[in-house]
Amino acid sequence: MSSQDIPEENLPAEQSEQSAGHDEHGHGALSAADEKHPFADPGLPPHEHRIQDVDERAAKRSERSVALMFTVSMLATIAFIASFVAIPVDKSVYIFPLGHISALNFALGLTLGIALFCIGAGAVHWARTLMSDVEIADERHPIEAEPEVREKVFADFKQGAKESALGRRKLIRNTMFGALTLVPLSGVVLLRDLGPLPEDKLRHTLWSKGKLLVNMNTNEPLRPSDVAVGSLTFAKPEGLEEHDHEFQNEIAKAALMIVRIQPENIKDKRELEWSHEGIVAYSKICTHVGCPISLYEQQTHHVLCPCHQSTFDLSDGARVIFGPAGHALPQLRIGVNDEGYLEALGDFEEPVGPAFWERG
Repeated sequence: MSSQDIPEENLPAEQSEQSAGHDEHGHGALSAADEKHPFADPGLPPHEHRIQDVDERAAKRSERSVALMFTVSMLATIAFIASFVAIPVDKSVYIFPLGHISALNFALGLTLGIALFCIGAGAVHWARTLMSDVEIADERHPIEAEPEVREKVFADFKQGAKESALGRRKLIRNTMFGALTLVPLSGVVLLRDLGPLPEDKLRHTLWSKGKLLVNMNTNEPLRPSDVAVGSLTFAKPEGLEEHDHEFQNEIAKAALMIVRIQPENIKDKRELEWSHEGIVAYSKICTHVGCPISLYEQQTHHVLCPCHQSTFDLSDGARVIFGPAGHALPQLRIGVNDEGYLEALGDFEEPVGPAFWERG
């Protein structure tokens, strides 16, 4: 439908004013070539009004269409979250022509795609049918913004905001805000794939009062007589077996170094109290980046991490004497049960391994 076919009284007020000036400065205006301007200005083609510009019922239909797209986007986002929670990771479905694929991946991709597409399609349909589509010719200007230019920009912005009818088309505005608010939830929900929350698991190990110290090599409980002066023995908690599903996670926190030192050579008072006849038990996990410590100097009672050479003095509370480690190795308090086996008298009193920001 062209502007010539629409009676003047049916045109919007501002567009009626614009159409009145077409011949003078606007659409279809022509300028002849001269010496200063060798190329004639062809002007803009006559503006053709859309049906929505002259028929409010058509504008309402477009408004409902845009709102429907935004609403579908919201529903698709909710479906994305529901799929993430409800569909098992190992479930597969047959989709022609893709074949057997992961049901979860298919559902997530489909729902997120619909959510994003509907927001984009709704915005495009809104701009093409309801926002002003009057062509505006503007003169070129210097790159720097003059005060007059800034005033014009603000005026154009206010005019564009007015012509977008965002304030008047409340249905579009509210559904658009709803769609834009819900879509980011898809990214928030995906953070769940980073893994379960650690809660306080980093602060506790399998060690508890009465747990026997089991030799890692022989898989037998340790007696004091099994630990010679100057030797280094590795131990694990009673009941932890290599075929257990969580073995790697648990041994990474519970692995022990058992060393026997002459009691008179132990410098730290608490270390001596938590030992048994000079047998001390320290975490095997380096407090720098968590490497297993395995090198022991018998004469100095120093243990060395092979990764970054952090060195700890086991005769002085396992304090750091060299390297990048930030704090001493945690000590496990041990004793002997009625059957003569070495046992733990509790868990470590501080988290083992590298420091983390929640440690406090």
